[in-house]
Amino acid sequence: MPPGSCRAVASSSAGGPRLEDSISLGAPRLFLTRAGGPRRAGAWSAQGPTPLSSGWPDAAVAVGAAAVAAAAVVVAGGRGRAGGWRQRRMDSRVSELFGGCCRPGGGPAVGGTLKARGAGGGSSGCGGPKGKKKNGRNRGAKANNPPYLPPEAEDGNIEYKLKLVNPSQYRFEHLVTQMKWRLQEGRGEAVYQIGVEDNGLLVGLAEEEMRASLKTLHRMAEKVGADITVLREREVDYDSDVPRKITEVLVRKVPDNQQFLDLRVAVLGNVDSGKSTLLGVLTQGELDNGRGRARLNLFRHLHEIQSGRTSSISFEILGFNSKGEVVNYSDSRTAEEICESSSKMITFIDLAGHHKYLHTTIFGLTSYCPDCALLLVSANTGIAGTTREHLGLALALKVPFFIVVSKVDLCAKTTVERTVRQLERVLKQPGCHKVPMLVTSEDDAVTAAQQFAQSPNVTPIFTLSSVSGESLDLLKVFLNILPPLTNSKEQEELMQQLTEFQVDEIYTVPEVGTVVGGTLSSGICREGDQLVVGPTDDGCFLELRVCSIQRNRSACRVLRAGQAATLALGEFDRALLRKGMVMVSPEMNPTICSVFEAEIVLLFHATTFRRGFQVTVHVGNVRQTAVVEKIHAKDKLRTGEKAVVRFRFLKHPEYLKVGAKLLFREGVTKGIGHVTDVQAIAAGEAQANMGF
Repeated sequence: MPPGSCRAVASSSAGGPRLEDSISLGAPRLFLTRAGGPRRAGAWSAQGPTPLSSGWPDAAVAVGAAAVAAAAVVVAGGRGRAGGWRQRRMDSRVSELFGGCCRPGGGPAVGGTLKARGAGGGSSGCGGPKGKKKNGRNRGAKANNPPYLPPEAEDGNIEYKLKLVNPSQYRFEHLVTQMKWRLQEGRGEAVYQIGVEDNGLLVGLAEEEMRASLKTLHRMAEKVGADITVLREREVDYDSDVPRKITEVLVRKVPDNQQFLDLRVAVLGNVDSGKSTLLGVLTQGELDNGRGRARLNLFRHLHEIQSGRTSSISFEILGFNSKGEVVNYSDSRTAEEICESSSKMITFIDLAGHHKYLHTTIFGLTSYCPDCALLLVSANTGIAGTTREHLGLALALKVPFFIVVSKVDLCAKTTVERTVRQLERVLKQPGCHKVPMLVTSEDDAVTAAQQFAQSPNVTPIFTLSSVSGESLDLLKVFLNILPPLTNSKEQEELMQQLTEFQVDEIYTVPEVGTVVGGTLSSGICREGDQLVVGPTDDGCFLELRVCSIQRNRSACRVLRAGQAATLALGEFDRALLRKGMVMVSPEMNPTICSVFEAEIVLLFHATTFRRGFQVTVHVGNVRQTAVVEKIHAKDKLRTGEKAVVRFRFLKHPEYLKVGAKLLFREGVTKGIGHVTDVQAIAAGEAQANMGF
């Protein structure tokens, strides 16, 4: 195989199709579609490999059964009780629970690491077996067939254009309408591939035609109030004597009904891996001194400063303007100025790494609904401590994640490579089925952002240093280009529902009164809205009024589904509020329960899981101790087994929904499932049902 080529193999032990993808300059890729027939796909090296496309039957790996199985393997951390026959037994059980989307050993197995080549043609090829030769020639060699990208999709935010040279007025208006549609699909962001036909053929344009096309694209963007940024250019080898190239352009426009585009990223990792330090460097704009100076502005408590360990959940913001430039606290900016100057905002949720604060980390993952997670691994220690547990939590809760290997300045190159190989092995474990993608150049970062949004099983890996700043810009490029991971249709459907706001934090602010922080799960919330909050200890819901709203410390009049904010409630008594409550529209007529049933899989338990066992249950923003009242059709459960279990809350009733994801824990005991039934109770019956 020639240098710079990349090979990824996916197979099925059940005798299913086998994918062998060799990618090099000019070499077409061939893989199976959903119908099983061959389809030619893109071989543009700068775009990066997509070995498991949406057409692959098992492309939705790391969800459902795969996520649960991986969570068990990772959380167990190699314990004998969770391995061997018990692991295989659990795989079969979870396949029944989640509809058989992943059979034991039947999912696609990854046999290579993706490494996209830079536009300059430098080699960063993957390991793996060499490609087969035919007639004495390597298949990865330059072929007569022109390279392809996957055909253009009707939905989504990616648009192919062969050229945009001097369009007529009618054509120009049509192009503007088309751009509005792509921006709407990408919730304010769109990517244009200039020099590419609709079927994905990379034709390229001469220099004058490309210049004219970019000028037209700039006029289109001005028409809709957007800005364009050239992400990368690349020459293509087409049947022409004139050099031809294609250009990838990012179009960004803040929607009229929003202040900025928002993306929430949860930061996970073992204690002392450098999570807070990395966030301090990104948000403050200054490198660390090697002794933790950058993290001091992130800590909320004195004991955190003294110990250097995060024990609470904190939020930090990093902005990007319409041209892709970083906007942070450097140059003495305030949070309000960052929000005003940014068209895209990354909100980092800094979670605790120490095992003592694991409940806080789980609460942050379940209640704040992050779009994705950043898993930080120290290069000098590798996968240690709570890293496996955090990885298992992300898989179990189906949160997409990418990995950052930090502190590379402290290690030799061989040590960093060993840590990366260790990560690759874990990501390729049965049930996890992630495709590692090592990012080594700016072109790789662009490719990684696009692949990460399109395929849930691609996991980018960055290696950087917060002290020397090595490869720090690659992470910024990735975050700048990373599109929203939810589509506009889902957002619109949520906004049509009644208002529901999860209460995660409660404050008392001088001259403002009681303030609650959380996430709007559905509907729209405006200043002056009348809502009800509950349930209280006796199961009641109390009326209140929203006085003002703030997002990222700046005023906001309207809050939409999926957005996090703080709401000022005026003189409402703080003593009546607690974490886990919801603020809903009075028309919703919310139901509460103290007894509920859930279909669960026991990920790990040292002995047997029986009636009367007490666990801490996490359902969204709800976190409360519950007792196992009944295990249907069984007397006890062991690791890997599934069952329908009835739980009863010990303290007060909660607001739950059927279908909500559930995670419970007690010491080393861990399990996951979803709520199948709630026994609704009226307000007057609450205390009697709780046994008071």
